[in-house]
Amino acid sequence: MPRPRTWTRLALAAAATALAAASLTALTATPAAAAARDGVCDSGEFCYFYNSDRAGSISDFAGSVPDYGSTQPSCYDFKSAGAGQGLCVKNNAASVWNRTGGTVRVYYNSGYAGASQDFAAGAKTNLNSTLKNNNASHQFNPGTTGRFWLPFPCGETWEASTRSNHSPANAVDLNHYPEDNGYKVYSSAPGTVSKVANLGSTSYGRYIVIDHAGGWQTLYAHLSSQDVSVGQSVSEKTMIGRVGNTGGSTGPHLHYEQKLNGSVQRVTFRDGNPTYWGTRNLARSTNCP
Repeated sequence: MPRPRTWTRLALAAAATALAAASLTALTATPAAAAARDGVCDSGEFCYFYNSDRAGSISDFAGSVPDYGSTQPSCYDFKSAGAGQGLCVKNNAASVWNRTGGTVRVYYNSGYAGASQDFAAGAKTNLNSTLKNNNASHQFNPGTTGRFWLPFPCGETWEASTRSNHSPANAVDLNHYPEDNGYKVYSSAPGTVSKVANLGSTSYGRYIVIDHAGGWQTLYAHLSSQDVSVGQSVSEKTMIGRVGNTGGSTGPHLHYEQKLNGSVQRVTFRDGNPTYWGTRNLARSTNCP
């Protein structure tokens, strides 16, 4: 015997309400700190949507990414259920939600290059006609990260190496061939020295931390000498130490990190960016010490 129509309408309405609630939960999650990439747009994250108007599968990010990759299984992909799930993010996004506390810039090309579009904190909008389905990289707080210089003098070429099993993963090892021991190291940007420490034969060995504006820090490790002191103001032309082989290092090099509010970010420089993951030669060519 068929159910009365009134019961059917009530059941359908209840199902629709439950579905809407589930969809809202998937989009907003909780206002906790950004979690791992899980297809949920948490507070503190920047999120792509496969479709316009924040529809379809979600891909969430807690930091800058210079290259999403273009093939599975190594690319950054859309995580949540919905249209586009499992597809690579590169050149496949149509809208965004910026749940970070600052501006996020989306670029047409990898390596933070080409045409771009800025999204202010809280923005929920579509990518413009140039960037829609043509998104290749994005950068948190672009006005700040773009001011870091390679921490060496002009005229020197350094090999920047990254690897996924590095500790921390976003750190960069910098080598000058055939020899780099004793080479001068400079601050990457104006700031104040907040730590000058020596861990002996473990971990970073001799290292320096410099605080910069906007919650940024840079860290320089395995140094053979430290030529600054805590509280000292430095510029991008201040020599702070020399490359060494201290701590847990297996050979002379500079271990380098950029942190935002304590979280290690993928490194960016004014004169070019490292490749994640792999090696790339970099040379400073502007504002030379």
